[in-house]
Amino acid sequence: MKILVTGAAGAIGSHVAEAFKRAGHDVLGLDAVTDYYSPKIKEITIADLGRSGIEVVRLDLSSDDLAFALEGVEAIYHFAAQPGISASTAFEAYVKNNIIATHRLLEAAGKVPSLRIFVHISTSSVYGAKADSDEATEPKPTSHYGVTKLASEQLALSYFRDKGLPVAVLRLFSVYGERERPEKLYHKVIRNVLRGEPLTLYDGSERHIRSYTHVSDVVDACSIVLAKAALVRGEIFNIGSDKTITTGEGLALIERIIDKKIAFKRMPRRAGDQIETSARIDKARRILGYDPKVSPEEGLRREVAWYREKIEGKVGQA
Repeated sequence: MKILVTGAAGAIGSHVAEAFKRAGHDVLGLDAVTDYYSPKIKEITIADLGRSGIEVVRLDLSSDDLAFALEGVEAIYHFAAQPGISASTAFEAYVKNNIIATHRLLEAAGKVPSLRIFVHISTSSVYGAKADSDEATEPKPTSHYGVTKLASEQLALSYFRDKGLPVAVLRLFSVYGERERPEKLYHKVIRNVLRGEPLTLYDGSERHIRSYTHVSDVVDACSIVLAKAALVRGEIFNIGSDKTITTGEGLALIERIIDKKIAFKRMPRRAGDQIETSARIDKARRILGYDPKVSPEEGLRREVAWYREKIEGKVGQA
């Protein structure tokens, strides 16, 4: 099967692309390689993908021609997005990369007769400050990221409702692991602990509750969705771990794994942060047979090992 993965140089899309390649599929990756975080990290990932036999085409979904990349495609996994909760990121960037880019991809996908499934990757941030509900709950996002991701997932589903495009939506919960973006918590913690630098911690964040989901469990969900494409069209699924820990507990795990204490620099509460994510995955268990397996300790051991092998001493401030 020919599979297109957008955002293929990113933390999650790259792992999904590799998994499909290992399963024998023909995989093409797309990525704009923006400077939202160090492009050097994406270049390391692109090199890893190349060694796996996966080509990554550098392309901007919001403006470039897409037809050639979609020719003969049977499945699309749309990871590309403007991520994160950042006061320094202009709202226009979220609109461009989350809504306009998705609209152009959907328009192009609608002209591909071979397409069997379009998997739109969304986020628990659409639920708002407390993401502890099932898929039928009214979303109440509290950030530009959450608002534009909700708009893009509903845009994708509108193409299913109106045009019959075979869309499914996966709302991911607090994904971490190898290749995690450098502004995300565990990447920052591992980097700062290994360098002996203080970690910026926003007031109250150590009490935040999270369904931390290892990237390999997301890969499993994506693989199941491909196998059950006929069952998932028009559906939304929460994908995460139904076991939660606090951010403070996660920090303590890293201290134990690296055997070094974390120094903190306290900052005022950050606007838009989620207080709690607790993945309700009953629907994914029932329909997909989804069952997350990786514990936080095991997942963090893998991430520490990745950082030491791929990043430490190689990528500037990453």
